[in-house]
Amino acid sequence: MPTFTPFPPPSRLMRLGFVGGGAGAFIGAIHAQAARLSSRWEIVAGALSSDPDRARQSGREWLLPSDRTYADFRTMARAEAAHPQGIDAVAIVTPNHLHAPVAEAFLAEGIDVICDKPLAPTVEDALRLVEAQQASGLVFGVTYAYAAYSMVRQARAMIRAGELGDLRQIHVEYFQEFAATLIADAGGKQPWRVDPARSGGSFTTGDIGTHAVHLASFVTGQPATSVRADFHVSGEPKDLEDTAFCHMRFGCVPGTLMVSQAAIGNQCGLRLRVFGTKAALDWNQERGDELIVTPFDAPAQRYQSGFAGGLYPEARRLARMPRGCPEGILEAWANLYTELGLAVEARRTGQVLPDGMLGYPTVKDAAAGVAFVEAAVRSNESGSWEDCELNASTDEGSTGEPGLPGKGVSVQS
Repeated sequence: MPTFTPFPPPSRLMRLGFVGGGAGAFIGAIHAQAARLSSRWEIVAGALSSDPDRARQSGREWLLPSDRTYADFRTMARAEAAHPQGIDAVAIVTPNHLHAPVAEAFLAEGIDVICDKPLAPTVEDALRLVEAQQASGLVFGVTYAYAAYSMVRQARAMIRAGELGDLRQIHVEYFQEFAATLIADAGGKQPWRVDPARSGGSFTTGDIGTHAVHLASFVTGQPATSVRADFHVSGEPKDLEDTAFCHMRFGCVPGTLMVSQAAIGNQCGLRLRVFGTKAALDWNQERGDELIVTPFDAPAQRYQSGFAGGLYPEARRLARMPRGCPEGILEAWANLYTELGLAVEARRTGQVLPDGMLGYPTVKDAAAGVAFVEAAVRSNESGSWEDCELNASTDEGSTGEPGLPGKGVSVQS
């Protein structure tokens, strides 16, 4: 097993700004808590709402200086780029249709980006962001936070080491119940998540299906290459699907993807199972600090996050508590912000990190998610298999993120 090398300590706290996430938004609070828990960030600025009054009120609640509380993200990008203690990175936690324009505004000002998914409404928009990151060398992380569980990294390392043998099947599912009754209000206004004008051609496939397909590809190293999708509305009537059943091909490996946000009795049921010629693995997000690996014709083995033997360095670096003390989703988010803080600091100071130290999801991972959603929408309409492999230039070169070329300091994964 490779030698364990911990993350280097920070030289200072990175300065973080937020676009969106105010006025009690759930996801904004998760980002903020995770950034603080990582001990690598301080939140110093924000355009927390496009409404000036709500922006000011949210800024006060977040204890932001009044002169660094904005109601317009473009104004914020210009002002922070010119500020002597301007933000090092921006966290984008807006509704989906604003992710791309906000990211473009901050990339143009030389500010590193941390963005929620889905990345953009179309593949063309997503590839434009990939090209902008490659040209700038800036760090562009995407918050597929499930990838930052230590046991997810353990699963990935075991597959890379050949412990499962040749992969034969990949199955991923994600079931929730929250959208079973999600419908328009009395005035006919739809929540943005189910409004085609703001969410594109998909609701659930874009919202949680992207998490599921990224997890499957991240762990196995196999990109999603084609999909045969069926969309359904299983809850109250709505304009976009709340359930999707997909046959998948991950390269030459067959698999399935099932997602629903109208699955009564389910809260955050993300589960990945991978079957190889030597062993199988099973990871369930609701018991995220455990990984079950079952060798062929042998008893199951239970791996658990913590400071103990049996873990690959990729997993051990993300363990925050001793074995026997369960870790959950907030720690995974904090792990992600730890890696992103280290990546941003490395790019800005010229530090070259050891190969394999970072594994945060990148803009290209997020663009692949957009390609998957578009292909699933096409497949649902056509009734046939559709190609979902992202076609983007990945020429070798130095970059501000793992696995992507561009200008700047090499930060490899």
